[in-house]
Amino acid sequence: MAKFWFVSAQLYSHTDWGGFMKTAKALHAQGHDVLWVSQESLRGAIKANNLAFEAIEETGWLWPPPPPPDFTQIHPQEAVKLRYSRALDTWLSEELVGQGVECLLELADRIGQPDAMIIDPFLSAAALAAEKLDVPLIVAGWPATANLDEQALFPVQRDLSSDSMQRILRLCEKFGIEGINFSKGTAPSIRSPHLHITYFTPQWYTAEESMMLPQTQFVGGEKQIPTTEAPQWLTDIPDDIPLAMITLGTVFTGDLGFFSWAANAAASANLLPIVVLGWANFDVEKKNELKRVLPDGTRLLNFAPFDHVLPRCELMLHHGGMGTTHYAIVHGLRQIIVPHAADQRIQAQRVAQAKIGLNLTAFDVQKGQLQEGAKAIMEADWVGENCKKFAANMATLGGIDRATELILKVVN
Repeated sequence: MAKFWFVSAQLYSHTDWGGFMKTAKALHAQGHDVLWVSQESLRGAIKANNLAFEAIEETGWLWPPPPPPDFTQIHPQEAVKLRYSRALDTWLSEELVGQGVECLLELADRIGQPDAMIIDPFLSAAALAAEKLDVPLIVAGWPATANLDEQALFPVQRDLSSDSMQRILRLCEKFGIEGINFSKGTAPSIRSPHLHITYFTPQWYTAEESMMLPQTQFVGGEKQIPTTEAPQWLTDIPDDIPLAMITLGTVFTGDLGFFSWAANAAASANLLPIVVLGWANFDVEKKNELKRVLPDGTRLLNFAPFDHVLPRCELMLHHGGMGTTHYAIVHGLRQIIVPHAADQRIQAQRVAQAKIGLNLTAFDVQKGQLQEGAKAIMEADWVGENCKKFAANMATLGGIDRATELILKVVN
């Protein structure tokens, strides 16, 4: 049996990517030695999934980020540059990444190194540590693509591309390695020479088709049959009442206005809103204000088990996190995405391009288009058919079983 480390940033959302955690659990069920490595804040979540866990002091992922400045007081060009540099610092802070590498090397000294590391797509420390330990790196949840054309970048992007490459070169020099797990040239990123697993279909990446590298493998996915009892609040809702799931995942839950607008939009489309707030600490008065403006019958929850709830839903309104988007797709749901940050914009664009949902901005929501969109998308039967076809295509690619098969080929 093989020994695997699954290494992630210290956010619960970074355990998903469409199937990251499920892949770890599947390998564990097959009898392999699976260890999840991250910071202490994830221990409870990993243990709840019956996986072994080791905490390290630093993963190299900057979280929480420093408070943002008031961008309205900054020249637009400088504001754009600052946004890009803040994003770069999140995954490629030299100090934090260096500490993360050292933590992983110390762990390997203490418990022995793995046969392979399977990592979340943006964990630079793990990519460097894998090379130092001379173990194969596998990236879960993101494709390997060819280098971008430098001339296609904005000047600020070219500047930051050079900066990121210099950071990687300095880190490689520090640890005496070559950087085999990073792309070279323009806009460097983590790139395993062995395997990248994406839990979607090739069609999901139509716009990037010409840039896909052969180590990218598409495994799709399918909805899971629950093995637990449905929560009582769900069974109390009559089966003939269609539901709408409304969520902002686990990080962006402070946008209470979105929950209000989305719930009212769902109700206007004759759907019962299921609003999932997450576990953030909300101001009591603000939460009470939200309750006052929610439509009658709305279920307001901290957590909802997707495998139980989504089969009863017709629509999902959310932020565009990759894991959340994946859940909606495999359940054949129409989607309305209002991206809040980072790769969520990419998911929103792909949902619109696949004609399985809408991509709206925060400004669109403020203009009332969320309500108009919910009504329109629910009345469009062809969107529902597209959602069913996409879910069926996802299910043909093997899902988690195929992912584990590909991983085992790397180590055997």
